[in-house]
Amino acid sequence: MAPQAPEDAKRIAEAQKLAKTDPKQAESLYRDVLSKDPGSNDAAVKNFEVALVGLGELYREHKKVNELAELIRQTRSVLSTFARAKTAKLVRQLLDFFAAIPNTLEAQISVTKECIEWAVSEKRGFLRQNLETRLVSLYMQKQAYYDALTLINSLLKELKRLDDKLVLVEVQLLESRVYHALGNVPKGRAALTSARTSAASVYTPPLLQAGLDMQSGMLHAEDKDFNTAFSYFIEAMEGYHSQDDAAKTTAALQYMLLCKIMLNLGDDVTNLMASKQALRYAGKNLDAMKAVARAHTNRSLEEYEKSLSDFRYELGSDRFIASHLRRLYDAMLEQNLIKVIEPYSRVELAHIAKMVGLDTTQVERKLSQMILDKVIVGVLDQGAGCLIVFDESERDSGYDAALSTIEKLHNVVDVLYTNQASLLE
Repeated sequence: MAPQAPEDAKRIAEAQKLAKTDPKQAESLYRDVLSKDPGSNDAAVKNFEVALVGLGELYREHKKVNELAELIRQTRSVLSTFARAKTAKLVRQLLDFFAAIPNTLEAQISVTKECIEWAVSEKRGFLRQNLETRLVSLYMQKQAYYDALTLINSLLKELKRLDDKLVLVEVQLLESRVYHALGNVPKGRAALTSARTSAASVYTPPLLQAGLDMQSGMLHAEDKDFNTAFSYFIEAMEGYHSQDDAAKTTAALQYMLLCKIMLNLGDDVTNLMASKQALRYAGKNLDAMKAVARAHTNRSLEEYEKSLSDFRYELGSDRFIASHLRRLYDAMLEQNLIKVIEPYSRVELAHIAKMVGLDTTQVERKLSQMILDKVIVGVLDQGAGCLIVFDESERDSGYDAALSTIEKLHNVVDVLYTNQASLLE
């Protein structure tokens, strides 16, 4: 095998040069190297590894999903002869290439499941756990939360028994995210507490620590504790920034801006947008938050809706941001409606709609909700198309006193009845 190694190294170097100009020839050269069994020769193993990653990158760049999946299947038999750590690293690296190709979620789930079955047959427990953790993340992206929780529960039992703290932290963090996505904040918080407890006794890599901080911030935001949430998002942003994860850093910055908007601190939003980090990661995502902040400061529903329309993808693709912006919109709409109807005892819905810049149906629906929530006291006269507002009468304290007296008399009668019953016995 040794005489072949220098020739294979030359083929790899040539393939790397041709990758952009002649991808077909580059693929052929890589496949030529991968067609040979490297055996136990270190140089041949190294060439096989470089060629495998190089061909995977080539398929990623040209979005060849099926070819990439087939490459993983074909090379598994050779990877079985490698050291366990090296095999795990290469399989993870090849699966990572899918993430850069759009609309490959189903393919990723399918290939990951195949790799899990292979890891089970090869009795590679560490690799299987790692792949199952990856599969949980993929299920979350697909919003298949039941499948994710089923897999999480089996993983947690195994990891607690093995006392593998690092993977345990990762799985517990995923569990918290799943429960949060399902709207079960208490269980999400409990899972995060478990993750932080496990993380206290083991070295936590910066990306995982940033993930814990990000999730902490999101759960505090759900409790409307935006000041604490902001401090966690700062920690998460710095963690992601230190690892050059631009997407996650930008997300953390968006969440920081969201906290300032929810706290009605427009000046802080301006200062944050002028900071070094925001300028470095400037783009449509941060511009979207700036537009929302401006509309909120101006108390303009029209501007707010325009922001949501102009930045539909940036504001709608993140469920956490979309959820809080809906709440913010409802709060702004309520404030505007209360301000408009305050001078009136009877007002036409068409006039209210014109004043807030919305159609009559939207206004009618919102006013109905506000009446049911007892935000305003009144009724909707749909026949006349108007809102009738009642004067909110003060509660008569005499009623409370009467109810209290009746309750005390009721207790006395109960005691007398009990005493009489005991005498008869």
